[in-house]
Amino acid sequence: MRVGFIGLGVMGEPMCRNLVAAGGAAVDGVVVHDVRSEPVAGLVEAGAVAGGSVAGVVERVDVVLLSLPGGPELDSVVAGPDGVLSALGPGQLVVDHTTAPVALTRRLAARCAELGAGWCDAPIARTRQAAIDGTLSIMVGGDPVDVERVRPVLAAMASDVTRCGGVGSGQVTKLLNNMMLFQNVRAVAEAHAIATGLDRLHGDGLGLDVETVFDVIIGASGGSFALANHGRTAILPDDYPLRAFSTTYAAKDLAYAMELAAETGVDAVGARTVGELLAATAEAGLADHYFPALRRLLGPG
Repeated sequence: MRVGFIGLGVMGEPMCRNLVAAGGAAVDGVVVHDVRSEPVAGLVEAGAVAGGSVAGVVERVDVVLLSLPGGPELDSVVAGPDGVLSALGPGQLVVDHTTAPVALTRRLAARCAELGAGWCDAPIARTRQAAIDGTLSIMVGGDPVDVERVRPVLAAMASDVTRCGGVGSGQVTKLLNNMMLFQNVRAVAEAHAIATGLDRLHGDGLGLDVETVFDVIIGASGGSFALANHGRTAILPDDYPLRAFSTTYAAKDLAYAMELAAETGVDAVGARTVGELLAATAEAGLADHYFPALRRLLGPG
């Protein structure tokens, strides 16, 4: 199957690179496009073909994969002038890895259906390193036939590919996952602030090794993915790089989750509280930094 990939950013570029490397029956060539020339050139060097435009990709492939920053970009790339819909035809399949609003996902899927094409929302979870290693978790919403059709392609980028239900269910799952993750990271940041604060207050009288505290909790009942990953790699070393999952992106995903909470009448207090902290983190000049930077607003490290 010939595959197109549009959106070669922090996660999309390594995902696409794994597709190019896969080859074989599942992936019979990869056509790529991005608004930036650098990732396109790098993937062409690895064996992909440049599509030249969104429509230039769509008209040459069986399956179109999208990995975009958010809802506005997704809407523009799919439904805008010279977008995906302008070149899409019967039998083709669009697979969207963007984290986007559920209502938008369902609207665009309906537009594809009018053209005889399928749609799967397939947002991703885990880290950029997982994207590089091909060990992402992909949660998919779509018709069972469409999901099984694209499963071998997704398996080239992920160790876990799970159909969650019909169109939109992948997005629901991802948004709830991220809503919970952000709250977990805040809990890790609060624990770190308390532990380091106590160590400063008591000095040698306490002799607290915060890294050991984290190691113990990881193996105890308070352990979590957030602690083992964000806690160890970002909060402990106080390292929040650019070109990672930024504060702005986290706030965007949380806003989409809060829309679902409002729709269902749920007062998501924990999510709202971490949203306020993310907003303050952005205002403090850390909008483009890895989102565990929210730790810096909880006191000195």
